[in-house]
Parts: sequence; structure tokens; C-alpha cells
Amino acid sequence: MISFWERKTFTAYDFIIIGSGIVGLSTAASLKEKYPTATVLVLERGIWPTGASTKNAGFACIGSPTELLDDLSKMTEAEMLNLVEQRYKGLLKLRQRLGDENIDYQALGSYEMLGEKELHCLEHIDRLNTLLEPLLGGKAFSVNYDKIVEFGFNQDVVKALVINHFEGQIDTGKMMQALLHYVQALGVSIINGTKVLEFDETIQEGAQVVMRYEYMSGYLCLRAKHLFICTNAFTSQLLPDIDIKPGRGQVLVTKPIDNLRFKGIFHFDEGYYYFRNFGNRVIFGGGRNLDFKGEETFSLGGNYKIVETLDKKLAKIILPQTPYKLEMEWSGIMGFGENKIPLLERISDKISLGAKLGGMGVAIGSYLGEALAAQAPNPKTVFMNKFS
Repeated sequence: MISFWERKTFTAYDFIIIGSGIVGLSTAASLKEKYPTATVLVLERGIWPTGASTKNAGFACIGSPTELLDDLSKMTEAEMLNLVEQRYKGLLKLRQRLGDENIDYQALGSYEMLGEKELHCLEHIDRLNTLLEPLLGGKAFSVNYDKIVEFGFNQDVVKALVINHFEGQIDTGKMMQALLHYVQALGVSIINGTKVLEFDETIQEGAQVVMRYEYMSGYLCLRAKHLFICTNAFTSQLLPDIDIKPGRGQVLVTKPIDNLRFKGIFHFDEGYYYFRNFGNRVIFGGGRNLDFKGEETFSLGGNYKIVETLDKKLAKIILPQTPYKLEMEWSGIMGFGENKIPLLERISDKISLGAKLGGMGVAIGSYLGEALAAQAPNPKTVFMNKFS
């Protein structure tokens, strides 16, 4: 049961966004930048973003060589370049909007570790540089062998390092907190602990969201002139026929390590494994390819087989001569589909969808949010009956 005042003031908005992750908050930011007087509400079922936005390892990535070469085997050059452009523009938008200091962005570069079976990709570095240079304004990749020893990696496993000069790292917690503060300062309302049950377009010139709030009996209906669905991995729970499957990622972090020998972000095995320094800690994640079916889940939990493999690779490949202790582990849930191209769809005149980030949410989230906001109608030109 709600009051007259609640019904009058809190149930109708210009725009409602489902999901307060990177895409949802970026959409809210772009809407308020475009329409400063618009009323914008973000609904989030968790106490903070539930999927991967606050659980990723903090990689500001646009694509490693083996990843991009794999993409080229499945899509055209134009499609691959468009995907990299979205990631690159998204990162620039994120940094411009929030400021590097507020997200602890560090342009330390990234490195792809190549084993014996991946060395063939070195033959394609010039081709990749030629394709990407007009977009990035410089050569993306260079090859280095000396840093294998400098960083203390296992030389029997790591045969070459390919440096990406356009990638860096961020502090995930600071980034999401800065994004929350940014949208709230613009006047965006956020309600946490809300479970959206369904939505429809049966009302005149608008959309309706049916939700349940933990501390309220019964259901609550909210109305908006336009609705945005930004739930990434969880989208199929609202739209069962959509081409998005959850993909859980395991992550672990070490206790501080004296004289840690490397800084930057690193990938190997086509991006299925990734690690970085955080000060003098190592954050290491991935291994989803060891159990695709088991990690296709909405459950935030551990996978012993994968965590054990991460620990073994950390000891054997990354820190073969350095003692370490693990401090904690966690997991996040990403959204994947048959291909890596994000879903940006106008489901109807009143509902838009932005999801399927393919594990690249930090990079592509701000771009997708801006693109979604561009689909929004001017709230001053759209009539919607208010509750009387």
C-alpha cells in the first residue's frame, strides 16, 4: 500500500533504467547531460550492482592480439574495427566524464603473454597495427622479449610479450563510486533492493514496470515515457528469448608481495586468463574456458576446479620464484552471446535494450550508455498521463 504523496511524486518518471551497473549508470548520466530537467530513475535489485560492474578485475581493455585475430576469424574487418572503436571511445568517455584521478586510471600498458602455440600471432602484428592505427592514432602493438625475465615469469612457458600501448588499469570500486556520485549529483534517483517482475507498454505513450520491494507488501507499478533495460547477463530473466547467456568469472587476489616485479595488466590464452598488479598485490582471474557449462550460471559462487587452476598457474607461470599467499577470492557474472557484438536494440517505441558486453563492460559501457540515451525521445515532446 502506498500513500497519495508517494503515488503523486514517486511513481512516474521521464526515464526508468533497470540495472545500476556501468551501462545503466552511464545511460542515466548521458540522459541527464542531454536533458538536464528530465526525471530519471534507476532500479537495482542488489545493494550495489549485482553482475560484474563492482566485481571485475579493473582492466581498461580494447583487445589483445590473439583475441582480435580470433575475432577476425569469425567476423569481418569492419565489424572487428567497429567493436574496438566502441571500446576505445567508451574508455575515453569514462575517463573524460569521471577524471583519471577519481577512477585511479593508470596507463601502465598491457601485455599478452604468448606461449609456444601462440607465437604464430607475431606474424600478424603488422597487419593489426595497420588496421588499428587510423582509429587509435598510433601503433597499438609492439613485441618485447626482455621483460619476461625482468617481470620474473616462467621462461619455459612465456616465449614472448606483446605490448598494447592503448590499455591501462582502473580501480573498480573507485570507478563505480565515482559514477554513482556523478549521476546522483545530476539528480538521478536510484532505488536499490527492487526486483523487477515484468514490464509492458499498455499505458498511453509510455511503459510500465511492475516491481517488488523487500519492505513493501504487494507489487508496485512505476511508469515512464521510455524504459531502458541494462541488465547485461541477467537480461534473459526479463527477456527469455534474448541472445545472452551468463558467464561467471572467478577472481582471486594475493596478500601484499614484497618487491613485486611487474606492473600493468596481462592476458594469456586468448584472454581467458588475466592478471594485474594492484599496488604490490596480484589480482588474477579467468579460467571460464575450463568449465563453460558450469560457469553459465546466475549464482555468485566459487568453482573449486577453476580456482585451483588459477592458483597453480599463479605459482608456475606468473610468480615461479616468488612466495605468496592468497587473501580472498570472488566471482562476477558477465553477459555473452553467439558473437561479441553488443546488443543495442530498440525493442519498441518505448523500450530500449543495451546489454551483452562480452566481458568488456569497463571499456564499452560508457559508449553503450551514450548510444542508448541517443534513442530516447525528448521528454518535453512526449505526453504521458500522470496519476491524478
